[in-house]
Amino acid sequence: MKKQFAGLLALMFSGAVMAESITSPSGDIVLEFSLSESGRPFYSVSYKGEEIVRPSSLGLELSGRPSLLDGFVRTGFSRGSSDETWAPVWGENDSIRDAYNSMTVSLMRPRRDGAEGPDRLKLIFRAYDDGVAFRYELPSQTHNEFKIKEERTQIAMSGDHTAWWIPGDYDTQEYEYTKSRLSEIRALREGGVNYNLSQTSFSPTGVQTSLMLKTDKGLYINLHEAALVDYPAMHLNLDDTVMVFESWLTPGLEAAKASVTAPFKTPWRTVTVSDKATDILASHLILNLNEPCALEDVSWIKPVKYMGVWWEMITGKSQWSYTDDDCSDLAAVDYSTVKPHGKHGANNDNVRRYIDFAAANGFDQLLIEGWNIGWEEWFGHEKDYVFDFLTPYPDFDIKALNDYAHSKGIRLMMHHETSGSVANYERHLDRAYELMNRYGYNAVKSGYVGNILPKGETHYSQRMVRHFLDAVKRAADRHIMVNGHEAVRPTGLCRTYPNLIANEAAMGTEYQSMTPGHVTILPFTRLQGGPMDFTPGIFRMDIGSFAPGNPNYKRATVANQLALYLTMYSPLQMAADLPEHYEEKADAFRFIREVPVDWSESRYLDAEPGEYIVVARRGKGSGDWYVGGVTGADARKYTLKLDFLPAGKKYAATVYADAPDADCYDNPEAYVITEKTVTSKSKLDFGMARGGGFALSLKEL
Repeated sequence: MKKQFAGLLALMFSGAVMAESITSPSGDIVLEFSLSESGRPFYSVSYKGEEIVRPSSLGLELSGRPSLLDGFVRTGFSRGSSDETWAPVWGENDSIRDAYNSMTVSLMRPRRDGAEGPDRLKLIFRAYDDGVAFRYELPSQTHNEFKIKEERTQIAMSGDHTAWWIPGDYDTQEYEYTKSRLSEIRALREGGVNYNLSQTSFSPTGVQTSLMLKTDKGLYINLHEAALVDYPAMHLNLDDTVMVFESWLTPGLEAAKASVTAPFKTPWRTVTVSDKATDILASHLILNLNEPCALEDVSWIKPVKYMGVWWEMITGKSQWSYTDDDCSDLAAVDYSTVKPHGKHGANNDNVRRYIDFAAANGFDQLLIEGWNIGWEEWFGHEKDYVFDFLTPYPDFDIKALNDYAHSKGIRLMMHHETSGSVANYERHLDRAYELMNRYGYNAVKSGYVGNILPKGETHYSQRMVRHFLDAVKRAADRHIMVNGHEAVRPTGLCRTYPNLIANEAAMGTEYQSMTPGHVTILPFTRLQGGPMDFTPGIFRMDIGSFAPGNPNYKRATVANQLALYLTMYSPLQMAADLPEHYEEKADAFRFIREVPVDWSESRYLDAEPGEYIVVARRGKGSGDWYVGGVTGADARKYTLKLDFLPAGKKYAATVYADAPDADCYDNPEAYVITEKTVTSKSKLDFGMARGGGFALSLKEL
């Protein structure tokens, strides 16, 4: 044993540099690993001969023991490969291919502090045709407790790339994206662009993943993470003097950012790359890096198209709260004696009106927010106890309304707003899920608005990452699907737990006046990790016309809002507007009623981040196709080729397009609908307005 240890020491200080590499199955991507003379691990990535990631170091900075940064010797090495196909419970395609080549490097760093035993570390690398991924593994060893002060993963860029970014923030991703050179991020942030809403940014060059990049040579690169379990979410801190990103883990209350016990594997760090923007949108890299489905019975998990008593409260037409009386001491409030203010949206009559409309138009569920007591004092008070998730307001008859919905063939969707008081939610969670089972709810929208309690905790810390996944697991035990809002950004865990049917984790429709290009960026960024509950389908763009005093305008056309059901993929899709607005435009509403939310095949036809996206999808188990296209701040002409259709078949096409004079600022509600017969040889010409788009259904004849 002593001779072996001496030999390892001699090798470590011999000046030898060890290099190994793997290629993707196609051979286009090469990932190389090396160990420097000082025993520091490095990797680099190339695509079709172009350098994508320059040599970048790897390591973990620890608290209370020597860090795992250098001084390593290689003690083992193995290669592997896999080529399998798996079927998602729901998704964009019936099947997904998971093919890669891999290598695992075993490292040891002899302890120099007199403690017993060396430190051991494994690095696991995979090369796919659409990108690379790597993670750290801490194998079982003499001392298995690790406190990670910081992860020192570098991603060295090969140039000053164009980036679509939002600022680093421990509590929110609800920003619009800025497009700039990497070298311009610091000046833009200091100049006030992307003002940090929660004011917890760690650096003037810190950004969040998923980060979209484009090189001057036209290569598209996306940086993200996969399989985020029991570990803080990763941000990226840019050294803009050399264009090197370094991981920055989200802090929490503890001094160490992560406390783990070996054996332990970190999340994957991912680099997706292609010379086609559409390949980034079509990539399944993040899903493939997650574990297979952990649930034995998935028969109860179903894609959902829903409406909600929601937009009227977002816009101010009605309110979540029940009274204007003082309800600051919730435990002492008797809501049967307080005076209603008359603007409560979740009242029995209004909910029945929505149920009738949703059921008559073929929707699956109806979300009702503001049903439970506590909304008078819920926001900004940092109170540990606000909601109990069990007690309805006096004008919300939970049993009668659920019975009424079931009699109409739909379900109600539960809403749990935690107000950031996680300990309170965890105390009530089992009883809240039991109540859902009792009344027939099978889906919940959870929310985490506000500062996380206990005070000082953050939304994306290790403790909160544990909480979000625990809520999903406990929901699965009750056959409940989860739509998490203000939760940590998705990293593909919906493959392992498909009852995690959607997340928010980005700026959605509730931000009523977002710029037109936002929806052409999100599929390249936020949606890389999983589907988003974006809540599209707004038909009345002048919000003040139905919510007096609201100055906002939705900067989109009606055709654009229809197209989002295709371009913003999700198995959970909302028709967000009010029933009366859909009745006004019943011909356009037909598309929302008919478009599926689950797919057998998807084709990304054309795209450029920040400019436009066009996608075609075939309905689950169907021969019918649907196509959607959206554009950003510039109007454009577009010719759609239908050559993705099977040859020799005819289709009845219903085309929803911007009217010639449509414009998201000046004339947003102008659209035209035409019908025609088409084949795979047909071409359709569109004039997409600013913030516009088109949608069409293609029904096989």
